[in-house]
Amino acid sequence: MIKLTFCLTRLPQLSREAFQDYWFNVHGPLVASVAQTLLIRRYVQLHSLPAEASAAIRASREAPAEYDGVAELWFDSLDALAANGARPEARAASALLLEDERRFIDLSKSPLWWGEERPVVA
Repeated sequence: MIKLTFCLTRLPQLSREAFQDYWFNVHGPLVASVAQTLLIRRYVQLHSLPAEASAAIRASREAPAEYDGVAELWFDSLDALAANGARPEARAASALLLEDERRFIDLSKSPLWWGEERPVVA
């Protein structure tokens, strides 16, 4: 099992509340509608609390500003994704999600990467 982690920064014209509302109520159902096509096994949204909730812990570590949210998507394997990516339906579903992401995510400030979980405390 592999995971795609996507740290989201909202577009500057959106408030954190508007961003999170759109992400949960519009984009979330869109992801769910294509999950089977894209072989998504699990999708979780982690919504940030107001900045003041994290201010002290960030200051204690000299950390940068928090993200507006983190999306986590689980898949069986990179090989399965590569094979699925050749299917026109999967390419269309991916394009649909990317088009919607451009409506609320500042993609140039939102890193994402593939990883493998290694539980330490379960």
